[in-house]
Amino acid sequence: MFGIGFGELVVIAFLAVLVFGPDRLPELAQQAGRFIRELRKFANNARDELRNELGPEYADLELSDLDPRAIVRKHIAEAMAELDELEDVIREDAPDVERPEPLAEGERPPYDIDAT
Repeated sequence: MFGIGFGELVVIAFLAVLVFGPDRLPELAQQAGRFIRELRKFANNARDELRNELGPEYADLELSDLDPRAIVRKHIAEAMAELDELEDVIREDAPDVERPEPLAEGERPPYDIDAT
């Protein structure tokens, strides 16, 4: 979740033993566990309260769907899919276009006097 590997956990545990001592470490671990439990409970209550306030039509609402980056990504993906479909339709309906031959080496391009 946080990108912490086993080696980092060992270093953190070693530093905790050095800083707090082996006597206070179990008490601090209990306090940290209680704090994390309370934090989870608070977050779950807030989520449930939000769902209750929004009503039954938003019962399947996921808070991760409200992330602005996810919303933008979703709309861009939809727009790109529409553009791909439109491109396919245009390619099917458009006649084959003949491309002009490239100029030979040393040949001058056509010049229109009336063009500005």
